[in-house]
Parts: sequence; structure tokens; C-alpha cells
Amino acid sequence: MANFVDLEIFAKYQKYMENEQEIRENIKIKVREIEQLAKESTIQLQVIHSDLSNIDNACKEARKQISACSNIYKQLAELVPMGQYYRYSDHWTFITQRLVFLIAMVVYLEAGFLVNRETVAEMLGLKTNQAHGFHLDIEDYLMGILQMASELSRFATNSVTMGDYDRPLNISHFMANLNSGFRLLNLKNDGLRKRFDALKYDVKKIEEVVYDITIRGLRNNATQDGGEESSSK
Repeated sequence: MANFVDLEIFAKYQKYMENEQEIRENIKIKVREIEQLAKESTIQLQVIHSDLSNIDNACKEARKQISACSNIYKQLAELVPMGQYYRYSDHWTFITQRLVFLIAMVVYLEAGFLVNRETVAEMLGLKTNQAHGFHLDIEDYLMGILQMASELSRFATNSVTMGDYDRPLNISHFMANLNSGFRLLNLKNDGLRKRFDALKYDVKKIEEVVYDITIRGLRNNATQDGGEESSSK
């Protein structure tokens, strides 16, 4: 009786699937290592919500964990077959967005400005050009920045409870500029669009905090004195 099915074909399929599974398992191991470092970095940064005097040290410690991620990303890139970045990218998309948020938060706390995609990519040991293989997607960068916006909204509120009445005003200016920047984008991605909608509420929340501080006359004495001195000039 003739054999109408070549069983060797299925043997090849099985080998392919086993190889695919091995790649994914190895990727998961590296992603978990990155997730652990991101978790430790997040824990370090949480101190800003309860101790303003420890912000510099918190940023320094968070940077250590972030820096360690670059070597693991390099190992991760070596696991991904050439030209198949997007075949496996779902494994590291979320954690990469998380790291963008952490880097953006650290840079803002240290210097008060928005970190660009190129700097984030450099800190993580990634490329910015898709043609170069393992890279930092623009959408992942933007999503991470939007995560930072929510954290800044929380930070502004907690700063008031710790007696810093000027910080929310600075954050409000920053968030207003950030909101203006995102409005320049024609967002097609559903996830990004929904996250951008949340930014509007974050901006509004901070504006309410600033308004409450203003009508209550709660401003740091140093700032008030400086303002009166400037006015007298």
C-alpha cells in the first residue's frame, strides 16, 4: 500500500517547534533577569514618595540596577535570530517600557528635563534604528514616558504632604509641556491612545494640586521671599 504522507515532514516540523520553544525559554530567562533589576530599581525610587531628602541617593541606586540591564539586553539580542525581532518582542516589550519609565523618572529627578529616546537606548545598550536589529521601539519609548507622567502626578501630591509646595508647580509646568508634545502626535496605536488619554487626567490632577496650594497661600518661604525681592527691583 502506497504511503501518501511523508512522515519525515512532520519530523522536521517537530524539530523546528522544539528549537522555537528552546529560543523562547532562553529569552524568558533573560527577561526575568531584567525584570528583577527593574523591580529593584523601582523599589529604590519609591523612597521619593516619603523622603525628599533622599532623592539623590535613590536615583544613584536606581541607576546601578538600570546599568546592569544593558549587559543582559546584549545577551538577549544574541538569542534572537537575525530578522526575527518582532517574532519574539512580546516577551520584552512590557519590561522595556518599564525601564524607559524608570530612566525618564531618574533623569527628571536629577535634571528636570525629558530624556530623549537616544539616551534611553544608549543606557540600555540598545539601538534606535530598526535596521540594526535589537532596538528601542518608538512606541515603547512613548509608553514609558506616559508611565512616568502618572508617577509624577503621584509625586506632586506626596510632595505637598511632605511640605514641598513648589515642586508641584514645577511638575505642572513639565507635564503641560509634555502634554503639548504628545498632542503633536497623531496616535493610531490603541494602547498609546488610551495611555495618552490618561495623561490628560494626570495633568488635571496636578493642576488641581497647584490650584489648592495657590488659594491656600501655601508656598515655600524661600520662594515667596525671592518673589517679593524680585518685585521690589
